[in-house]
Amino acid sequence: MAAAANPLAADVGRDVLAKGGNAVDAAIAMQMVLNLVEPQSSGIGGGGFLLYYDAGSGDVTAYDGRETAPMATSADMFLAPDGTPREFDSVAVGGLAAGVPGLAAMLELAHRDHGHIAWRDLFAPAIKLAEDGFPVSPRLYMLIAGDEKLKTFPEAARYFFHSDGSPRDVGEVLKNPELAETLRAIAAKGAGVFYQGPIAHDIVRAAAASPINPGRLAESDLAAYRAQRRAPVCGDYREYRICGVPPPSSGGVTLLEALGILQSFDLESLGPEQPQSVHLIAEASRLAFADRNYYLGDPDFVAAPVGLMLERGYLARRAALISPNHALDRVRPGVMSGGSFGAVPVRAPVTSTTHFSVVDREGNAVALTSSIQTEFGSRLMVRGFLLNNELTDFAFRPETEGRTAANAPAPGKRPLSTMAPTFVFDPNNRLRLAVGSPGGQNIIDYVLKVIVGTIDWNLDIQQAIDLPNFVDRTGTLELEAGTPLESLNGGLAAMGHKVETRQLNSGLQGIAITAKGLAGGADLRREGAVRKD
Repeated sequence: MAAAANPLAADVGRDVLAKGGNAVDAAIAMQMVLNLVEPQSSGIGGGGFLLYYDAGSGDVTAYDGRETAPMATSADMFLAPDGTPREFDSVAVGGLAAGVPGLAAMLELAHRDHGHIAWRDLFAPAIKLAEDGFPVSPRLYMLIAGDEKLKTFPEAARYFFHSDGSPRDVGEVLKNPELAETLRAIAAKGAGVFYQGPIAHDIVRAAAASPINPGRLAESDLAAYRAQRRAPVCGDYREYRICGVPPPSSGGVTLLEALGILQSFDLESLGPEQPQSVHLIAEASRLAFADRNYYLGDPDFVAAPVGLMLERGYLARRAALISPNHALDRVRPGVMSGGSFGAVPVRAPVTSTTHFSVVDREGNAVALTSSIQTEFGSRLMVRGFLLNNELTDFAFRPETEGRTAANAPAPGKRPLSTMAPTFVFDPNNRLRLAVGSPGGQNIIDYVLKVIVGTIDWNLDIQQAIDLPNFVDRTGTLELEAGTPLESLNGGLAAMGHKVETRQLNSGLQGIAITAKGLAGGADLRREGAVRKD
């Protein structure tokens, strides 16, 4: 089964599985198609995290394809001349925020470890689709029409707009021969051709020549890039075992801390869409995010106290801070030995990103979240793909009260992410769920909702995905507009929550392994689809 944010990608995943490919094979083919049909969200110009479950050994491996900062990066790169942080929108467009893309290297590493079908063959569906063209979807049209910044750059303007400046129409067949040629080169010669040679040269040139915020990438930065295998971060929730990706993504740790705090509360008896449930989950999220924002960063640069953050006694002490009837006035990071760094406010921009889940006939599974950061990334288009602006995930203010932020920019460093591809295992250590979501810093709360929904409220995967979204990271409780949660506004405000109602556009894609077989869930807030072989 394959569950993806776009039906064309889900179709390709199913086809690869039907031809004898495994979960990693299907994931590679799906990602290349998503690069084409969902260019605003992800692609080889960006990075991601892949979580892999080996059904034979029972092992879980996390693959880190996070972007790295150029060696010319400075801690003050996002500060104005007066020393204050620049506005997010003023640095997100152009080359300055472009990091070294990691996706191609990560996928090649995972394929080297686990792939079954030849690497070159996995690119064929995306190459054909790029050459023949695909119909512009309503979502892609909406995003193109709403993004005037794309017109700033000639390559992107030619691809996404007509000559009169109007966006490509819904249903219009859009071809991308440049991307087809790029994918053909990577298919034939491996990911190395992306990191050294003409493609790398063009990436660096595009970033450096940007008319807005020229970039600092060098060809040596791309040549030095390496994807990483990392041990997953795992913890218990009720009788289940939850595994996610570790830093430099904060997704796994923050999700596990929030779940660990919720262990102290009987969510099952409260049920979904109740003010008390929303209150408790929101408070657990706030506490976990306070620690996330203070302690976590690239593990090659920051010795974060992950073990202490997930220690049962510490989680119980954090849970004890939660009042059953009133929101905390102020949430601070917990006090623990080691890894103490300056707290830095974290802005949550409007983001894109994509997630897909795959389970093959042998029971192997992939949960993969990938991104180019904001919608259309830097807006710089190179050889048919968009370049990321992921360096905006660094802390803009590198120091607070004389301490260096854990997530301060530095040469070669990977910015902290919130991507949270996740596996759930039952008490017998059998895989029961592969899930994840886009959504920027909201990702963690979106995935948290699904895990609570399936475990505490006994919902199936689609029902859990369909639950209304709500998030609270730093003291503002956001409720999804147009859902039953809007009726809870007054009661939650009476508890002391600062409540806002807004669109919370997740893109959850999940697969549940049940006694009756595989059950898929696709988020209809986007263009999600599930396909089964």
